[in-house]
Amino acid sequence: MHDTTALLVELGSVILGLGIIGRFAGRIGLSPIPLYLLAGLAFGEGGLLPLGASEEFTAIGAEIGVILLLLLLGLEYSASELVTSLKTQYPSGAVDFVLNATPGAIAGLMLGWGPVGAVALAGVTWISSSGVIAKVMTDMGRLGNRETPVILGVLVIEDLAMAVYLPLLTAMLAGVGLAGGSIALLVALGTVGFVLYLALRHGRLISRAVSSDNPEMLLLVVLGLTVLVAGVAQQLQVSAAVGAFLVGIALSGEVAEGARKLLTPLRDLFAAVFFVFFGLSTDPAEIPPVLLPAALLAIVTVFTKIGTGWYASRRAGIGPRGRWRAGGTLVARGEFSIVIAGLAVATEPRIGPIATAYVLILVIVGPLTARWTEPIASKLQGVLAGKRTKPAVATAEAEPMPSHDDLTPEPAGRDSD
Repeated sequence: MHDTTALLVELGSVILGLGIIGRFAGRIGLSPIPLYLLAGLAFGEGGLLPLGASEEFTAIGAEIGVILLLLLLGLEYSASELVTSLKTQYPSGAVDFVLNATPGAIAGLMLGWGPVGAVALAGVTWISSSGVIAKVMTDMGRLGNRETPVILGVLVIEDLAMAVYLPLLTAMLAGVGLAGGSIALLVALGTVGFVLYLALRHGRLISRAVSSDNPEMLLLVVLGLTVLVAGVAQQLQVSAAVGAFLVGIALSGEVAEGARKLLTPLRDLFAAVFFVFFGLSTDPAEIPPVLLPAALLAIVTVFTKIGTGWYASRRAGIGPRGRWRAGGTLVARGEFSIVIAGLAVATEPRIGPIATAYVLILVIVGPLTARWTEPIASKLQGVLAGKRTKPAVATAEAEPMPSHDDLTPEPAGRDSD
């Protein structure tokens, strides 16, 4: 078969298959990410039917998918919202980092991956999936809940932290020394600060320069600018993903809204290609040996994420039920974990299988913990409270009848949810 013909047949089959998988996932109320990963495993090296003709195109599409994921994420936030989140949520962000990055770092060192592998796996276990969590909250009708701003605040801090973490990881993966890594980090911090300053002070001018009443022109200008900035950022060892994220932050108002509507279908297409490509680059035979460590890591980080949500909600004055809901909602990992593993897999190939297994577990468990953490915690608290009151009841039966004053109930306080 001619190369172009084979490319078209394979590419058409992949895109059609992704559409069918996405519809099936929607029917059963599941994120399509694990199914995309499984599809990649099935058709990659060592899979049922390896794809060869479309491999190069899929690799380029995966790069575009990462760029669009970060661009659309940046378009969701304004510079003022990011600054406000930094001021109010930074303690929760610090707790989130310590609780959830530490297990991954320890696991990477125990597996013998060295400092670079440990830093990469720490990122995989640290970052929650904004896409999966947003969908879960929408499906469960929780967007108006009191804990929702807290959840979003934690996600914003994580997303902004990527602007520092990704350049640092990229420098380490490139084998840059301490001096080179420090320079890359300073460049990243300076770039982020400069973009935030421009967005805060001159956001309207930037948006006006990009704005167009013609949707076609707006699409071409925003997409072209993003890919250009991403390429320059990668050349400066800052990471293409961070460059795309900063472009999204710099745009605001009607331009950001219009660009979001135009680019969302493209993002969904290329993001699906990215997840498939990650699965294609992972040998299915390498996953069973790492299922146990991936499952243990998933169990540990389920509890650490629940602890993160509980702490962040408690700081915001949310009641116990809302704290448990926030913690359960933050459990899901997804796109960012795969992006980080995708960057690291060339230097540390062993991270691919364990990251795939880890994300497959938590992207399925995440919606379940969002639904059931609060009811289970409330039930356990009720059982424990009942056990604590039983001895007091038994003792009271043996004592004389209390006076009328002793029977007067105290007013009960209510803790807001």
